Amino acid sequence: MMWYKILLGLYIMAGCLTVPGLATIYIHRRTNGGKEQRTARLPYHWSLLDRDRRVSGCKTYYKSKGLENID
Repeated sequence: MMWYKILLGLYIMAGCLTVPGLATIYIHRRTNGGKEQRTARLPYHWSLLDRDRRVSGCKTYYKSKGLENID
């Protein structure tokens, strides 16, 4: 038996499984201004997102401008 003939099929299958995941990461980075999309599943995470919206000055959590916006 030539076991190495299955490697081509494994490479193709691995490529087909990784492309959608990587594409999603790059699409989120492009649409959210260079940062990945954040999810909030806990109340503490919601409070962090609200803080980032307040600090950014433009009501979006992904466009942070830094310490100059903090009063």
